[in-house]
Amino acid sequence: MHSYGIYTLANDAVYDQLVALLNSIEMNVGLDIPVCIIPFDDRLERVKHEISSRANVVLFEDTKAIARWEKFAQAIWAAHPIAQNATSRQHWGLGHHRKLVAFDGMFDKFVFYDADSLAMKPINDVFKRLQTYDFVFDDWEHKKSREVAALNISLIEESGSYTEAQIRPKLHCSSFFGSKKGIFDALELDYLRQRLIDHNEITWVPRWWDDAFLFTYMTLRSDRPLFNFTLSPNSEERTGNCANADPFVNINHVLYNKQGLKPIHRIHYMGYSYKDFARLTKGEDMPMRYKSEFLHYRFLKQPELKPTVLKQPSVLLKVSRHLQKLGHKTAQLISQHRQKELLPYAFPANDLDAEVVKKDTKKVLVKSGQ
Repeated sequence: MHSYGIYTLANDAVYDQLVALLNSIEMNVGLDIPVCIIPFDDRLERVKHEISSRANVVLFEDTKAIARWEKFAQAIWAAHPIAQNATSRQHWGLGHHRKLVAFDGMFDKFVFYDADSLAMKPINDVFKRLQTYDFVFDDWEHKKSREVAALNISLIEESGSYTEAQIRPKLHCSSFFGSKKGIFDALELDYLRQRLIDHNEITWVPRWWDDAFLFTYMTLRSDRPLFNFTLSPNSEERTGNCANADPFVNINHVLYNKQGLKPIHRIHYMGYSYKDFARLTKGEDMPMRYKSEFLHYRFLKQPELKPTVLKQPSVLLKVSRHLQKLGHKTAQLISQHRQKELLPYAFPANDLDAEVVKKDTKKVLVKSGQ
């Protein structure tokens, strides 16, 4: 057993992101730090081949721990008010909950990175905080409005359990966090299960089958000390982290927060599909921010395979993909409207969703000459 290490969650679908993340960890965190890959599902042929080439990387193989967390997630989400509306999301969402097996893993203290991230600096400061806190985060979820927050703040306040001032500092995502083994033991999970199901606190979690929202509830109810770097009194520790939102500066292939040139823990390519990365690595010019940084780390050990020129896809291919995306977005919108009927507070009325679909339709028609 190791005293500390890194976890990530992956399968063959995110192979390109995984390789880039592992290379960035070696370069910017440390060559010798152990890394454990939690399997998202059974598609692991390429992942296992990559592991065989790296001395400090292993696959999480405790199937009992995986089964325990999947059973917990299934029981919780089956009690959600909108659980009767659809089943397809369950099979997609279950894999994301596997990241929680880190609490049963080989490291006494650990840091978890989503696979669609690049590590940008050592994580000694995270492990140092874990001497005082049980959970360490670095995100801005606490700034989100009530309508899109990870917990239903209004409903929680009505229960009298917490005030908004108590809830806000404990809102977080699950793309990057530090914690400790054994925090969520069998007794703790039984307690949380009882609160969520028997006391109907599952209604505090507004989005169905969302691992980050459930994790936020768990850290709130566990009542353990939590630290978020974005709430640090030291301004040097407050930085951005999202590729599609925050400005960064590249200095020798390491990204820094543009304001103040502050070091960042990681850049998270949130909102980009694994298909975008696969196409980018094959030389297609994708509309993605910080793509040169991703390609640098993806092909760090295979520079001869790195695309030298990125080419735009054909107009017909763009239109075809846009239509597919539009169809998927429309299906999501229909699903959300159905869920609103069962759980109105989970999906606040938002005409912007419909407007997005309208705008996307117009873009497709313009591109296709209609």
